[in-house]
Amino acid sequence: MNIELWCIGKTQFEFVNQGVKEFSSRLKHYVNFNIVYLDEVKKGKKENATVIKKREGAQILKRLKGDELLILMDENGREMDSIKFAGFIEHKMIYSQKKVVFLIGGAFGFSQEVYDNADFKLSFSQMTFSHQLIRICFVEQLYRAFTIIKNEKYHNI
Repeated sequence: MNIELWCIGKTQFEFVNQGVKEFSSRLKHYVNFNIVYLDEVKKGKKENATVIKKREGAQILKRLKGDELLILMDENGREMDSIKFAGFIEHKMIYSQKKVVFLIGGAFGFSQEVYDNADFKLSFSQMTFSHQLIRICFVEQLYRAFTIIKNEKYHNI
């Protein structure tokens, strides 16, 4: 199975880049993992949140091939603890398509068209996280999930 994390825009914070790089390198021992950075639509005088979401959504949908499992990182999605998330990942490894795409939206979230094409919505918390900061949280939790699946001591079970 291949797992990709799609993110809108590049990260402005070096500590986030370093953390994502660290946990991404650890993931290579478990799964084929890649990060894809999609262009961020800059807010201008004519672009409101709805227009930005639609333009980013069109970019996302254009990139989807149709055989991926699309999971949105969304504040209204299903919450899981780390052990349930590990079970979720393990289930997807056994029963899902070749590629699972986790998508972190831009600052304004997702367009309705993206929601309509999503297979699942996942929430990390009822709290709101920066769309940049959640990247390191996600990659660390994905690494943690694989250590749980392999019964390794990182999770301190």
